[in-house]
Amino acid sequence: MQLNCWWDYYSGNPPLPQGPKGPASVYLDFQRKARTNFLQMVVDASVHRLLAIGVTDAAGKSDDEAWRWWQQNRMDSRQKQIFRTALSQSESYAIVGPHPKDPKRPLITPEHPREVIVEYDPATGERIAALKAWYDDVEQVGKATVYLPDVIVKYQTGRRSGGRALPWGAENWGPRLDFDGSYVEAQSNPLNEVPVVPFTCAPELGELPQPDFAQGIDIQDRINLSMLNRMTAERYSAFRQKYVTGHRFREIKDEETGLPILDPISGQPQIEQPFRPDPGSLWASTGENVKFGEFSQTDLIGYLKTHQADILDLLILTHTPAYYYAGDLINVSADTVIALDTNHVAKIGEYQTGFGESLEDLFGLAAKIAGSERDFVSSEVRWKDPRQLNPSVMADMATKIKSIGYPLGVVAERMGESPQQVKRITTGQAQDAFLAASLNPAVAQQQAPQQPRQAERPPPDNLD
Repeated sequence: MQLNCWWDYYSGNPPLPQGPKGPASVYLDFQRKARTNFLQMVVDASVHRLLAIGVTDAAGKSDDEAWRWWQQNRMDSRQKQIFRTALSQSESYAIVGPHPKDPKRPLITPEHPREVIVEYDPATGERIAALKAWYDDVEQVGKATVYLPDVIVKYQTGRRSGGRALPWGAENWGPRLDFDGSYVEAQSNPLNEVPVVPFTCAPELGELPQPDFAQGIDIQDRINLSMLNRMTAERYSAFRQKYVTGHRFREIKDEETGLPILDPISGQPQIEQPFRPDPGSLWASTGENVKFGEFSQTDLIGYLKTHQADILDLLILTHTPAYYYAGDLINVSADTVIALDTNHVAKIGEYQTGFGESLEDLFGLAAKIAGSERDFVSSEVRWKDPRQLNPSVMADMATKIKSIGYPLGVVAERMGESPQQVKRITTGQAQDAFLAASLNPAVAQQQAPQQPRQAERPPPDNLD
C-alpha cells in the first residue's frame, strides 16, 4: 500500500540498503544503522512554517465567531497534525459535524487518509461522497460511515475480529447496531453537502497527490546505500586486514569420515586458521617463500564528499533550505538566509493557498452547524509569515510604511500580528487618543484636522 510506503520513509523505516551478497547476520546490523532519515526533516521544515493565526471577513476585520469555533476544537495545535499528515501522506482530512453535547456547536475532527476517502464529481470537482472506515477496538468490529449530500449511512462488519484489517465485500457489512441491539437508521444530512474536507499536498491536474518528499525518495535510498558502503569500509579499515602468501593451510576434516568439512555459505573446504590477530601473538610459518603483509588504509574522503553531495541534491529537489544541513556555511548573514529561503518560502506559499481554501470550506460547514447565515467565499485565512525576518528589519519596514500614511492596523498586519492582535492594537490606539483628548482638549483640538477657510468676499461696490 502506497500510504504504508510513504509512512515508512517519513518515520525513518525505509527498506534496508542492500550491500554485497553474503551472510545476512553480517550485514543486517549495518543495514539498520545505515538508515539516516532526512525525509522527516523535509516535512518538518515545511510544517514549522505553516501556522494559521486567524480568519478575516470580506472587509479584513477579525471574524471572532469563526475563530471561537477554531478555539473550541483546539485547532491551534491540531492544525499541525492535519498539515503534517497531508505533507507526509499526500492527503489528510477533517470532518465537521454537530457536537454530541450541543447540536449548535461545530465539532471538527482531523482524520487520517488510511481511514477516510472522498469521491469527486468529475464535471465540477465538488465532493459527492465520502467514506470513513475504521476498526473499533472496544467492540472488535469494523465500522464505516458513508457521507452523501443528502444522507448519512452507518455500517459495521457482521462478525468480531481479532485483527485490525477490514474485510472489503458486500457480504461482510451490514447496518450499524446501536447499544440496545437495534439498527441505526440512515440520517438526513442537514448540511446538504459532504462534511468531509480534504487537505491535499500540492495536487496536479490528472495526477494523484504525492507527499512533500516525493522527489527525494530515490536520493534517500542512495544516501542509505552510500552510508552502508562507508560503514563497511570503516568497519574493515579500522582494523587493517592482514594477508599471508606461500603458506600451506590444512583443511579441516571430519574425524569420522575423513572428508573435508565444507563452508555452508561458500561451499569451499574449511581450513585451519593459525594466524589470529592478537597483541601477544607471533606469526610464523615453516613454509618456503612465505610473506606476511597488510592492506593499505582505506580513504574515506570520497565517501564523505559523496554523502554531502547527495544530501544537497535532496535539499535542492525538495526546496528545503540548505542551512538545515550546515556543511560549509559559516557566519551566515540574514541576507544569505533570505536568499536560501526563496524556493522554500515559495513552496510554503503554495501550501498556504491550498490549505487556506480547505480551511474556508471548514468554516463554511461550521457556520451551517451553528445556524449562522455566513458566506465564507470572501473570507480569508491569515497565516504567520513563513519568512524568517530580522526584528530590526521588520521594525524599519513598519516605520517606513507608517510614515507614508498606512493605518496602524495595516502596519500591524504587515508585522505579522494575528487579526485578534491587530484588533487589540487599533482598539488600544483609539482608547489612548480618547483619553488624551479628554485630559487636554486644547491639544486634541490642535491635533484635529483643520477645515480649510473660505476666501473672504470683497465688499460690494457702492452703487451710489
